[in-house]
Amino acid sequence: MHHADHQSVPPAGAPLIDPFGRPISYLRVSVTDRCDFRCVYCMSEHMTFLPKSEVLSLEEIDRLATAFVRRGTRRLRLTGGEPLVRRGILDLVASLGRHLKTGALDELTLTSNGSQLDRFAEPLFAAGVRRINVSLDTLDADRFAAITRWGRLPQVLDGIRAATAAGIRVKLNMVALAGVNEDEIEAMLAFAADNGHDLTLIETMPLGEIDGDRMDQYLPLSRVRERLARRFTLQDIAVRTGGPARYVRIAETGQTLGFITPLTHNFCESCNRVRLTATGQLYMCLGQDDSADLRAVIRATGDDTALDRALDEAISRKPKGHDFVIARRGAAPAVARHMSVTGG
Repeated sequence: MHHADHQSVPPAGAPLIDPFGRPISYLRVSVTDRCDFRCVYCMSEHMTFLPKSEVLSLEEIDRLATAFVRRGTRRLRLTGGEPLVRRGILDLVASLGRHLKTGALDELTLTSNGSQLDRFAEPLFAAGVRRINVSLDTLDADRFAAITRWGRLPQVLDGIRAATAAGIRVKLNMVALAGVNEDEIEAMLAFAADNGHDLTLIETMPLGEIDGDRMDQYLPLSRVRERLARRFTLQDIAVRTGGPARYVRIAETGQTLGFITPLTHNFCESCNRVRLTATGQLYMCLGQDDSADLRAVIRATGDDTALDRALDEAISRKPKGHDFVIARRGAAPAVARHMSVTGG
């Protein structure tokens, strides 16, 4: 990747602060809408992907992310689709890693399905990645194949081991699905404890039309928590990672368990993050459709003055919270776009 001079070490600009006084310190960037899996709660089996011209180039992603870093973003997470299927992704990670070296960025991380980690773990570590989130909903190979449609569990477990061996901490994200993997949550906790992983449980979200009725999969985490509390001592802990999870410590094992309950508004108050899609649309809130077209801005000019203005304007529209509700049966999703477009 070649950088114009204005992209080398950005002089700090005024921090981006939303109307509620929250600094925007966390940017999630979807680097592709494509994935090598077709998880049943995320995509339909026959997805139509974006034409290449609509997707940001790696240079454009770098330019946008760098503008955010210049304006006070401290944590950058690359998502997808599956970020590691994007051609040239390592060039982008290595390039963004320069902001870790200057101290402008505290963390550069990814959310991945783990399928490509076996070959990417070491170069990712070399580029400055120290932590990665891997989606893992089951430890049963047949069930894994059914949930992911195209995925193979052994490949993902190898990837997780490779990342750990390379020095990258792996956090596991498990979507809790009623009647699918709810009987496996304790097994996943044990797997996480044995291998040094934190685990976060996630409720399914009403994003994008999928094949099937999402209400059938919906498992309230309050119910999961109640069940776990019968077996374990769950201690609330105040740790906030800047993401939406609420954490407990399991007294018996000492491990941390996170709960992400997007439907209960519990994480809007302290929301410090925005999301950039693979097409350069900036979403100020995952649960609302309001967005800003940053692709148009950067394709119009190589000068970042207009981009800075567009960022100020977008962040001025960041809402206090969202309106997610899983509604009555058969209702359309609260937000029509797929999770794979906005980025996990």
